[in-house]
Amino acid sequence: MPTYQAQVFVTLRPSVLDPAGTAVKSALEHMGHDNISQVRIGKLIELSVTALDEGSARSQLNSITDQLLANPVIENYEIRLIPVEELVVGTEQLRREI
Repeated sequence: MPTYQAQVFVTLRPSVLDPAGTAVKSALEHMGHDNISQVRIGKLIELSVTALDEGSARSQLNSITDQLLANPVIENYEIRLIPVEELVVGTEQLRREI
């Protein structure tokens, strides 16, 4: 069975206030970064999952995220999957280029 590297990005829904983002934006302004207009803080969760296919992996990750990783009432999420063999090939290619 193939293994996938999964990245789950969890962010607050646009209608939900983000006090951490507001605090970071304020700190950036005090540091002289006046060109930053909006900051939203989220989470990145990385998992490795072995499944029959990408659809099965995505279905399992949707269930895990809905039940544990995100609060569907106030948060949105996005799941990205990369087959591990693509990561290995990419790493080997990078080593040859260096």
